[in-house]
Amino acid sequence: MQVGYRLLGPLEAEVDGREARLGGPKQRATLALLLCQPRTVVPASRLVDGLWGDDPPATAANLIQGYVSGLRKALGRDAIETRGRGYVVHVAQGTLDLERFERLAHEGSQALERDDPARAADTLSEALLLWRGPALADLADEPALAAVIARLEELRVLALERRVEAELALGHHVDVVAALEGLVAEHPLRERPRGLLMTALYRSGRQAEALEAYRGARAMLVAELGIEPSAWLSELHAAILRQDSELAHTRPGREPVSGASRSLLVTALALERLEGLAHLAAPLAREPSRELLLTTTAATAAELGVASALANDLRARLVADGVEARSAVFTSIAPGVDMARLAREHDVDLLLVDAPDGLLEDARVLALLDQAPCDVGVVVGDEPAGSGPVLVPFAGAEHDWAAVELGAWLARARGVALQLAGATAGADGRDASRLLASASIAVQRALGVATEPVLVEPDPEALVDVAAGAGTIVVGLTDRWRREGLGRARTALATQTTTPAVLVRRGVRPGGLAPRGTETRFTWTIAG
Repeated sequence: MQVGYRLLGPLEAEVDGREARLGGPKQRATLALLLCQPRTVVPASRLVDGLWGDDPPATAANLIQGYVSGLRKALGRDAIETRGRGYVVHVAQGTLDLERFERLAHEGSQALERDDPARAADTLSEALLLWRGPALADLADEPALAAVIARLEELRVLALERRVEAELALGHHVDVVAALEGLVAEHPLRERPRGLLMTALYRSGRQAEALEAYRGARAMLVAELGIEPSAWLSELHAAILRQDSELAHTRPGREPVSGASRSLLVTALALERLEGLAHLAAPLAREPSRELLLTTTAATAAELGVASALANDLRARLVADGVEARSAVFTSIAPGVDMARLAREHDVDLLLVDAPDGLLEDARVLALLDQAPCDVGVVVGDEPAGSGPVLVPFAGAEHDWAAVELGAWLARARGVALQLAGATAGADGRDASRLLASASIAVQRALGVATEPVLVEPDPEALVDVAAGAGTIVVGLTDRWRREGLGRARTALATQTTTPAVLVRRGVRPGGLAPRGTETRFTWTIAG
């Protein structure tokens, strides 16, 4: 029996060439969530949280079982396997349109890097032909899939941008103007389409319109986000002003050598925490090279000037220290929502935010955790990171892997050890050394960072004692953080130690240390 799946449009499945009936919205959403991680165990608790958020019905577990049973009837009994307390959807190679799109988009991007624009344009066009409309269009009203749909749209836009780059390299600048104008209208805060449009207009002999496109981009960014255009967009504007001969030859999507194509977003809910967050993020921005976006919001226009002055001063000091940085300060009545939007529009790999007194009970933090597509680190404590190792308590859960990635990034950037901590005894009576060894191998293979195992008594106080010798603690949220909060161990680390702690939620985008080329992947983790 051959089963094929399509996410790039309304959710569809075919069994031996015949369309399968997938049931109602919740059952279809269950399949979509499983297909986002094909061949991977998805815990039933994650499906419950995804489908109902903070208010699941008492019968949620039974409903999930019913949805899976209904899907098996439609797709075949072997399509979805129960494994432990979770489910795995089995997908044969080449039968999921998202995976075919990822492969073609990656091949097209590689061709562009090899300066083979004809091959890149053909391959990226083939990838985009797989789209039948907005991703999961029939499930757009399901909150569980909002982040998934947004990420899929990002991948589509990225492929469109790169196809335009290829077309421009082939001299088709007149032909792509209309498509770029449409892309800019769809994503007005995204800078790369603006730069491509400026290049296409300039090469078409429309210099005045190219300059106007920059002015429109700057006005939009300043008005909406309080941020100036990036260095590479500003340099492109300057090159157009002086009619630089290189503009006729260089690949338009390639930023200047001094520019960073991806970003780290630092957002301070409390203005006085901005500098401490920047101190934590600056080493990460240096290796690998990332632009640092310093952001905060003001409740009123009167507070805006003070916040802007502080952010601009901090930015100037970072730039003088060799860190590429921009600052953005604006008024907002929903800071979490606005910062999540900023993360979506600016290719952010990691968002760092200060923890308010209510920790995860604060609406601003909840909005970021729910809506930001990247990994999110909630930084607890006012003290700067110490010189000791980076300590990551590790139990193998989803967000633990994101914590390991961030911990490895911090350790490598600061030149300190990475310690993985596990319990001396688990539910099966064995210690966690085997689990820590497996994680260590994954970290070394994917990230090239060695780890040190640390076994700790399964007691929050014992973990606090070990953390006292660390320079920074990085800990993943629980899989059920929405309903269960931090849990005893994480609460102890956040409240009983002066060592700064970062509470991490994994996003759908690949993280900051993901290998080159993973930006065309739906997601990536060292666990895979």
